Amino acid sequence: MSTMIGVDLAKNVFQIHAATMSGEVLFRKKLTRTQFQRFMAQQDPCVVVMEACGSAHHWAREMQKSGHEAKLIAPHYVSPFVKRHKNDAADAEAIVEAAQRPEMRFVEPKTMEQQARGVLFRARDLLVRQRTQLINSLRSQLYEFGYVAPIGPRQLTVIAEIVDDPNTDLPAIVRSASRDLLDEIAEKNGRIDALREQIQQDAALAETARRLQTIPGIGPITAMAVEAFAPPMESFRRGRDFAAWLGLVPRQHSSGGKHRLGRVSKAGQADIRRLLITGAMSRLNWMGRKTIQEGSWLAQLAARKPRKLVAVALANKMVRTIWAMMIRKEDYRDPAQAMAT
Repeated sequence: MSTMIGVDLAKNVFQIHAATMSGEVLFRKKLTRTQFQRFMAQQDPCVVVMEACGSAHHWAREMQKSGHEAKLIAPHYVSPFVKRHKNDAADAEAIVEAAQRPEMRFVEPKTMEQQARGVLFRARDLLVRQRTQLINSLRSQLYEFGYVAPIGPRQLTVIAEIVDDPNTDLPAIVRSASRDLLDEIAEKNGRIDALREQIQQDAALAETARRLQTIPGIGPITAMAVEAFAPPMESFRRGRDFAAWLGLVPRQHSSGGKHRLGRVSKAGQADIRRLLITGAMSRLNWMGRKTIQEGSWLAQLAARKPRKLVAVALANKMVRTIWAMMIRKEDYRDPAQAMAT
């Protein structure tokens, strides 16, 4: 393919910039959504590059259907190539210039199935945040009248008893408003449970999600998040690269041959990183510690380091395990059992 077309995506008007692989400009056009799809279907096969933003994965699939090679590039890799003023034409040109760098990294286009699983995960996550907001609002209202309600959704029965207790001196208006919030929270709980059951069913049927759940500390929600948001494992040379993509490695401030490592970078996909650290923390609580073999790497690290630091280190190891399992198509093998056999 001798032509590269950069596309600045939008809702209705698309700006395209075509150039040869050596950087010579061929043409610039501004097209509507309908015109863009018809125009690209008439073009000879070429490389089409877009920023990884809203609708980018959809248009990448559409370009592949038309015979083009679609590539997505992270927006923060494009911004250094924008010349002077920012506009659609300058953005499309910058996309081409960035994509022609030999060392540039690209985002793997997602399939419709991956995006569907992502929507399911995001819907549940949104409902959980809304439920937390409602619970915090209810607790703060009761606190204004001297009632300290316990934290967490499992304590809603205690809060309901405070609201419904006829011996409390809560005004009638406060009781009515609190009952409305309790009803809203109950509705959220029902919808969250329904989505969780759907995620568990999908995770039980998907081969990759089923395999990931054999790792201690990974449940159906984490497995579904990895399958929905993580790129193909073949795009990483080793498990450490996958851990770096997730932001579970120290941020470097090295210069002059001196290596300075700071806190974890928190780059990459935040949902997978958060769930993995949460799963690692579950292995370090009083119940999970019973499954940790004495003298193992995890036991030695937990004996001398803070729990949160150990959780991040364990999450890093889980990520590398995920990469190895998905590359080799194998289930998790407990190191302690492997050594015993």
